[in-house]
Amino acid sequence: MITPVSLGSWPTPLEAAPRLAARLGLAEFWFKRDDLNGLGGGGNKIRKLQYTCAEAIAVGATTVITSGAPQSNHARLTAAAAARLGLSCVLVLAGPPPETQRGNLLLDGLAGAEIVWAGNGPLAEVVAVEAQGRSAYVIPFGGTSSASAQGYVDCGRELRAQVPDIDGTEVVVALGSGGTMAGLVRELGADRVIGVDVGAVPDPRATVAGLLVGEVEPEELRIDGSQVGAGYRTLTDASRAALETTARTEGVFLDPTYTGRAMAALLAGSFPHGDKVVFLHSGGLPGLFGHPEL
Repeated sequence: MITPVSLGSWPTPLEAAPRLAARLGLAEFWFKRDDLNGLGGGGNKIRKLQYTCAEAIAVGATTVITSGAPQSNHARLTAAAAARLGLSCVLVLAGPPPETQRGNLLLDGLAGAEIVWAGNGPLAEVVAVEAQGRSAYVIPFGGTSSASAQGYVDCGRELRAQVPDIDGTEVVVALGSGGTMAGLVRELGADRVIGVDVGAVPDPRATVAGLLVGEVEPEELRIDGSQVGAGYRTLTDASRAALETTARTEGVFLDPTYTGRAMAALLAGSFPHGDKVVFLHSGGLPGLFGHPEL
């Protein structure tokens, strides 16, 4: 396995949240603060980028190319990682260019990324065109691959050292492109990890299982699909309420797409769980400022 580059500050903090635990009816509740890992505003993608950027450097690439939605946290952190490592960065983003640059999109530009708008075309085709003639390494959607999921194996090992009773504790995580959940499952086991689908991929169960071929059967994965709403790019009422509840009980800010949905599922009691829970805070705070409707 390739040796990762260092892009963050580890281990990230584990913080008790007693007021939110009481609100949820839990004996113990913690935030695993992967939003506080240093680079580019923080977030879970940094652990994955430590592996994908190492692969890019190993093959001699001078440019990294990736894709996502206009408010993609992965795109922002890819731009920041490229800047840290002295690489050029091209971001292929879905749809037409917006009239105003907000949130993650503003930070993409500050980090020096070249932004290519795909319009209504398939992102993968535009990425392929952009890669032609460049010494480029293409980082997959969400930064997720079987190799980059190792970043969340690393996180699972941190949790083993930080949580006194990890075998009696469940970890709740937003499920987007699947790599974060896959790495945690690889280290902690399918029975310990609950993924809340945010609607980023059409078949989240197959996506996560595909990253863990031979390690877990799809039906063993614990996935809640109650919070997708009208789709990945939309702001749901439940997510908005979860943002308010979390901020007003613990002073912790979530993002509307990922952690907001995951917390909404917990608050709604959408899935069975024990009385000790770790909530993986995967970052995404700049995305708040990309949603003026909030």
